[in-house]
This record gives sequence, C-alpha cells and structure tokens, in this order.
Amino acid sequence: MSKVFTITEGLENLGALRTGGQGSVYKGRRMGPILTAIKLLPTPIHTESEEDKNFRSFRNEVTKLQKVNEQPNPNVVKILSWGITDSGSFPYIEMEYIEGPDLGELLHPPHDKVFTLKEAIRVADQLAGALAHCHKVGVKHGDVKSNNVKYNIHTGNYVLLDFGLAIMTEEQRRTSIRYAGAIEFMAPEQHEGKMLPQTDVYSYGVILYELLTGTVPFPLTGGGDAGRNAVMLAHIESEVPDLIAARKKAIPKTWDPERRAQEMQVPQWLLQVINKCLQKNPADRYPSGKELEAAIITGSLSAADSNDQHMALNALALKDENERLRAELMKLQQAPLVNAEPVEDESRISLSKPFYYTIMTLLVLFMGLSVYSTFIKKQANPSTVKQDTLKTGNDTTKAVKPIDYGSAGVADTPTRIDYDSMRQQDSIKSAQKNGESKPKTDSTQSSTQDTTAKPD
Repeated sequence: MSKVFTITEGLENLGALRTGGQGSVYKGRRMGPILTAIKLLPTPIHTESEEDKNFRSFRNEVTKLQKVNEQPNPNVVKILSWGITDSGSFPYIEMEYIEGPDLGELLHPPHDKVFTLKEAIRVADQLAGALAHCHKVGVKHGDVKSNNVKYNIHTGNYVLLDFGLAIMTEEQRRTSIRYAGAIEFMAPEQHEGKMLPQTDVYSYGVILYELLTGTVPFPLTGGGDAGRNAVMLAHIESEVPDLIAARKKAIPKTWDPERRAQEMQVPQWLLQVINKCLQKNPADRYPSGKELEAAIITGSLSAADSNDQHMALNALALKDENERLRAELMKLQQAPLVNAEPVEDESRISLSKPFYYTIMTLLVLFMGLSVYSTFIKKQANPSTVKQDTLKTGNDTTKAVKPIDYGSAGVADTPTRIDYDSMRQQDSIKSAQKNGESKPKTDSTQSSTQDTTAKPD
C-alpha cells in the first residue's frame, strides 16, 4: 500500500483501504500500536475559518455526528477525531478500526452464498439497533450498504461504519450518488439528493434481501450510466422480486435436504418487515430506525412464543383451532370405544357397551338355568324327600335299613322287624324239611299277617 501524503501529526498513514467518488479510506495508526480508520472527503477546504462555507458545513455535521458516541453503542463505529489534512487540506474523520470481514465479503466464497435464517435475523436485530441509535440523536447515515457493515471478529458484533455521506452537503451527496454511490442500495428519493431517516430504512431492507437471497433486488449489470440509470429506474418503478423464490434458487446444493427445507421457512414477520422497508414512498416505510427496531423485537418475540418460523398465526386463528380440537376430543370421548387399546394401564381391558351388556345377559341366563336345573332334580328324586320327611316329621317310627328277601321279598321298602313272622318262616322251613306239604294254618298266622300289613 502506497503512502500518498501525511494525514496529521501523530496520525500515521498506512496506505489506502478503499477509494471512490465519496472519497478514500486509509488505514492509520495513532499513538503506537492503535489502529484507526480515516475517512477523507473528496472536496478540499481552502481555509479553516467561518468564512469558508465548506468548512462550516463540515464542522457542523461532524459535531452532530459526535453525538452518536455520547452514548456508546456496540453496533456503531466510534468517531475518534476530525480535522483537515496537512497535505491537500482535505477534511477527514477518524474512526476506530474494526477488524473483520464486511457483509459483502461474507456472501462470497469460501462462505455460503446466503446467510442462515438465524444469522440473518441476528444481523437484522443489531443493524436496526444501530440505526435507531443514530436516528435518535438526529444523525442520518445515508450510505447503508453491505460493505459498510463489518463483523467484528473480537466482539462478535456487526458494526455500522462510514458516516461519510452524513457529513457531506446536499450538493456533495447528489454528485457522489450520481457518479460513485452504491446505486443498488439507494432509496428512490436519494436520486433527487434527499436524505431522510426512511432512506436508511430502505437501504436496510435491501441488505436483508441480499443476505437471504445472495443478491440485491435490482443488481447492477454492465457499467456506465446506462446500467446505473436502469437500476435507478427499477428502484422507482419496478416491483421487488419474490424473496422466497430467490432464496430457494440460491440455497447451496451442498446442504442436506433437511437443512434446505428448514432454511426455507422464512418467518412471516421478517418478510413483512422487509416488504415495508422496500416501499417506494418514504411515508409507507417505518418512520425511523426506532420504529424499525421495535418491529424486529416484536416479530422475534412473537416467533419465539409460537415456535413457528414459517407462519405466525394470529391469536384469533389459534383460538378457533383450539376450540375445533376440543370439540373433536369431546366427540371421541362420547363415542363407543370399540377395540380400545390400553393407553396408560396395560393391565386394564376396555370393552364396548354392547359387548359388556351381552356378557352380563349371558351370565344371568346361566345362573337362572343352574337354579332351575337343581330344582328339577330334587322333584325327580322323591326318596330323598321321603327320607327327609321321616327324619323331620312328627311320627315317632324310626326308619331302618330294609331287609333283602331275594326275589320273594319287597325291595327298597323300609319295614319294622317282626319277630312273629320270622318264627313262622322258620316253622315252614322245618315242615318242608320233614316232608310236610303244607304248613299248618292257625289263627296265629292270620293274626301275624294282619299285623304285617298295617304298621303300628
């Protein structure tokens, strides 16, 4: 890097970092090892006096710019000093040197072509906070683009740099934009030399679109005034290309299918924020960075509550869906549970009501038949009843075991023991043995027969 000239005493020029129509950026070193970034403006100042219009404008804008650092913000570069160079009388502002790549570099190899949703939302949050901080103290950046937002490798924050346009006069801004400005990030009103808080909001929307799709909405193709005029006209008249379609086309093929599908779930609230930022009319955008930051915070919180980065359903829709599911649950609870499977206690068996009633009916019938069968058997066995009667009746006659007389006897009939009959039988047997054909019949025998016929 060549050393063109001396900046000032105690501030060493380490060579140019970047040059353009808005001026050049040099790497400097102050007080030994401390590195800083110096922004040189292209229009020299002849005298450092109140009579010089350019000097007065420069001093007033720098004084306003220094208010940004009255309350430090981790996402806004620190303004260290300002002055006029010893060589050439160019106005300059000295800022802290942020070590790390800018957003434009992070979109090129070896990095992926697009940011992940998580990192894009992180950039959106921090950059919105930076703009809110600047607009709160009345400072409009005017040159918000991916090359002016760097990733600080030491802190992990994204930092807004280069307030060059903020300290230019309106005429200087118009000339710079016409010939050297980053036309792809400029709001429609900037082509007329206007710079509003909504102008920074528009450029913010272009950056988020670029991070999610890998390209700006209206890229510059070809050089010269024709290409720049085409981009300018597109910002004024053309509709912004569909972000989801552009992201789907740009997502790296090296990502696995699951990751590609997940990264396509761009939150609805983020799409709405970008769409509002990119409105042609400044009045249709967020009025300033303060409202933009509030929208980012609200969207992030709503997405966290619903745990859904694809569709943020409103409260009414969620309530209706909840009622519908509750009604379906009630129907299922009231319906018969056929072939129900155990859910909590596997030892329990769930039966449908018809099956349960069938089992109970069969059980009652079985019990009835059992009782009826027992009753019929008792009626069919009178001996049991007779024996029970003899045992429990008022008759004092004792039942004895019947005597079996063979074929001539009376079977199964309980009788009393008649000793006279037994003697008669013995007499008959003796007579037969002695050769008598007929036994003698007397009144005693007749009396015995009568006695046998009737129980006492």
